[in-house]
Formats: sequence, structure tokens, C-alpha cells
Amino acid sequence: MSTAVGVDGLGNAPSWLRGIRAAVTVLTRVPVGGFPYSDADWRWSAAYLPLVGTMLGALLSGVWILTVRAGLLVAAVMAVGVSLFITGAMHEDGLADTADALGGGTTRERVLAILKDSRIGAFGAAALTITLLLRVALLERLGPVAPIALVFTHGAARLGPVWLMATLPYVTDESVAKSRSIVAAGRVQVAVATGWVLVVGAALCLMDALNVFEVVSALAAAATVCMFCAFRFQARVGGITGDFLGAAEQVSECAMLLTLAIVRGGPP
Repeated sequence: MSTAVGVDGLGNAPSWLRGIRAAVTVLTRVPVGGFPYSDADWRWSAAYLPLVGTMLGALLSGVWILTVRAGLLVAAVMAVGVSLFITGAMHEDGLADTADALGGGTTRERVLAILKDSRIGAFGAAALTITLLLRVALLERLGPVAPIALVFTHGAARLGPVWLMATLPYVTDESVAKSRSIVAAGRVQVAVATGWVLVVGAALCLMDALNVFEVVSALAAAATVCMFCAFRFQARVGGITGDFLGAAEQVSECAMLLTLAIVRGGPP
């Protein structure tokens, strides 16, 4: 398996290991270095997206714990706000572009053209508003369970996009494609990514932080919305783009939080 020689002397590590560092680069703005990465490194990064998402969720859990004395709403806003800062709002950007493209494009060519447009239209603005409000409201509703929900959902919501990478073709034009090496993930990367989510879910159950029904229900919700996304993406353009993957992560995260809130919640 090919590797790239990094400026920090770690380039001789195998790609399956360098993929962890590459995954941090993919999902966050944390300056971990390690460049240049080979195509194999980027491909392996897909296997660790749920792991990096779990680490991000743990950090956001800490933000919640530090700010919750100011109120549940404040803690929820802070957690969502810090997530936007660390990720560079990349998933939200993908959601907005996807909503504009699927909402305003009537042909495959028009959908792909709108995806390249950096401007946000009415569909994108509406989608962003709804998802941001929903995430804040659901975290507030979950209350003391929110820190655990942040850890679990931020990791598991990144699994669906990995499955989409391995099962649908990448349709972005070669001249503007930014994610082609990453979306080349195959069965091995999918298996590793799935393993991370199952391990985290099992650990939370063993710690009595969540129960099995809650974990299974949340995962089922994420799987359902991702399958719907896959159907729509395939029907509209014949595959996936980087923006579509970001949108899938966002709707998965919202679906999981909503499921946990319904299962955990009772009458207000």
C-alpha cells in the first residue's frame, strides 16, 4: 500500500494509520499537519470519520458541561456553535448547497450547476435555519443526557456518508472534484467505520449512559434517513457529491437527536 512522506517524518507509517490523521484534516480545522497525504491515506481517512466525529462529540460534551450552569439553552447553543467553528461549518455548507440544488434544480445538469454556486438561496437558508434550531432545541430537551448524545451522534452521524461513498458513484466533474480520493472508500473502510460506531454504542450501553433500545433506535433512524438520501441522490444525479455527503451527515445527526429525545422524553 502506498504512503506519502510527510514533512514531520511520519510519512513511513502505513496508510491505514495515517488515515486517522487525514480524517482529522477532512472533518476539522485542527492543524494536525502530516502533508502531503497519498490517495491511499485519504481513502483510509473514511474509515476513521466516525472516530474523529466521536472525539469531536467528546469535546462538545466538555463545552456543554462547562457552560450548562448558565442554562440548558446556553449550553446547547455553545455546543452547536463550537462544532461549527471546529468543522468550519463544512457539513452545514453541504446541506445548504444540497437543499438549493435539489430544491431549485429541475435537471441533472442544473442540480450540479447549483451545487457549484457558492451563494445560498432560499432552500439552503431554510434548511440551515431548521437544522440549527432543531439541534439546539433537541439538545436542550435532552438536558442531562445531552453530553452523551453529543458523543454518540457526532460519531454515528458520520457513518452513513461512509456507506454512501462505498455504494454510490461519485459524480462531481473531474476538473472540480475535491473529494475523489476520500470517496474511494471500499468495504474494508466501511467495516472499520461501522466497527467504531458499534464499539462506542456498546460502551455507552455498558456504562448505562444509554440503553440498547436507545442506541438501536437512533442508529435505525440514521440508517433510514441515509437510505432515503441515497435514493434521492441516485434519482436526481446518479450518485453522490461532497455536498451530498455533508447533507447526509446533518440529517442523520438531527434524526438521531430527535429519536433520542422522543425515546427519552415524556410530556413536557
